[in-house]
Amino acid sequence: MRSFWSPGGNTSIARQLFVWQALVVTLLVAIGTAGAVLLARDDAAQAAIDQVTGIAESVARSPTVIEAVQQPNPTETLQPYAESVRRATDTDFIVVMATDRTRWTHPTISLIGKPFIGTVAGALDGGRVVETHAGSLGESVRTVVPVRDATGRVIALVSVGITTDAINQRLIGRAPVVLIPAAFALLLAAAGSWLLSRRLRRQTHGLGPAEMTRMYEYHDAVLHSVREGLVVADRDGRVTLVNDEARRLLGDALPPEIGELIASRAVAADEPVLAGDRVLVANQRVIRSEGHTVGTVLSLRDHTELRALTGELDSVRGLTEALRAQAHEAANRLHTVLTLVELGRADEAVHLATAELAVAQQLTDQVVGAVSEPALAALLLGKSAQAAERGIQLVVDEASRISESALAGRDLLTVVGNLVDNALEAVTGTPPPRTVTVLVVENDGEVRVEVSDTGPGIADPAAAFRRGWTTKESGRGVGLSLVRQIIDRYGGSHTVSSTPADGTVITVRLPVPS
Repeated sequence: MRSFWSPGGNTSIARQLFVWQALVVTLLVAIGTAGAVLLARDDAAQAAIDQVTGIAESVARSPTVIEAVQQPNPTETLQPYAESVRRATDTDFIVVMATDRTRWTHPTISLIGKPFIGTVAGALDGGRVVETHAGSLGESVRTVVPVRDATGRVIALVSVGITTDAINQRLIGRAPVVLIPAAFALLLAAAGSWLLSRRLRRQTHGLGPAEMTRMYEYHDAVLHSVREGLVVADRDGRVTLVNDEARRLLGDALPPEIGELIASRAVAADEPVLAGDRVLVANQRVIRSEGHTVGTVLSLRDHTELRALTGELDSVRGLTEALRAQAHEAANRLHTVLTLVELGRADEAVHLATAELAVAQQLTDQVVGAVSEPALAALLLGKSAQAAERGIQLVVDEASRISESALAGRDLLTVVGNLVDNALEAVTGTPPPRTVTVLVVENDGEVRVEVSDTGPGIADPAAAFRRGWTTKESGRGVGLSLVRQIIDRYGGSHTVSSTPADGTVITVRLPVPS
């Protein structure tokens, strides 16, 4: 079992803090109480000195005493007087003595007539003696003063004293005055320490220092090594933690879409967002502790490359599906031609075969002749086949001209593919004729991509390139956002014109990099 105080112990920081605070507070209260007791003792001793001095001087000036000490038997008068004064003043002894120390009065009768024990030299000289001395009644605080006659001559001495035990008893009687405030202060400090410990325990979840150190080391290692970007925000939406991957993905400034997502504190699952020239997939969860919302944690994954590759794969898949459909259609036509030949209708067979071949070759020649970028040509051919299957006519404008090195192939595929997809989606299900026209032309140092359709138009053209806008029931509105991202990266521009009667025309202009 590990020690309570060992660094690897399980004792929480809150408990250790409480114990140390209790020890320190107890020590301080004990020191303060001891100091107060010492001060009270000194005060009690000084009060006793003042008391016995005043009584001694009053007795020495009493006419009864002055007259009695000059008589043959002073004890007869002085003993009753001294005892009455002693009882009235709550002192331990009042001794009236001759100048040779012979006692005339004493609380103990047997000691009358015996020498006084203590210092009297100063009083014999007309002064005053104040001392703590061990006499016949034990240690006492006493004062010795002279008794003078009418001429001022010292004719006797008076000593009044209080034993140390009596002073201590008086001090004990005053102890509650010192101890009660000390106990109250100790209880108040203990209550404060307990409340502070409880709050600290709640904030640290009862963890010990070693556990907190390990947790910090583990969390720090995870934050620096995880391949996802992590952004943690407090309950007010202020970002409190960003790991290395998040800094790489987001840069120095928080993109507006990320800021809006964090401020909304909405739960997000695999939601695509744009950050500069990156497409990120965001997941956001609300952090709760003891039923209270304390913030949000946002995880980000970079899907830029994956989106681009997916786009290229969709293009290839579309081309493959188109080729498969054409192969199926070609097989049907071949069977038809063979049947016509078998029926002896060779001229009709030749006309059917050459007509279909001429149409397909014309489209291929048009696309390949206008577009020297192989991937873009394949994309347009694939989209043409897809459009034909959906009863849509995809027309590549004869004015299309673009060189292979004008723009990065991936960027051009993203722009043209997403614009054509949105156009095909817009005219699907509308009354014929359903037509989509594509123009891709390089001129005066820029590439202009123009896609028009005969669809019903866009209700809010200004929102078309905003993330989340889509014409699909299950879409996420990322396609045109990716197009806008490429436009921003190239420093280009876009226009959208749309009416229910004429359909929609989207034009994108991209400067050709030098």
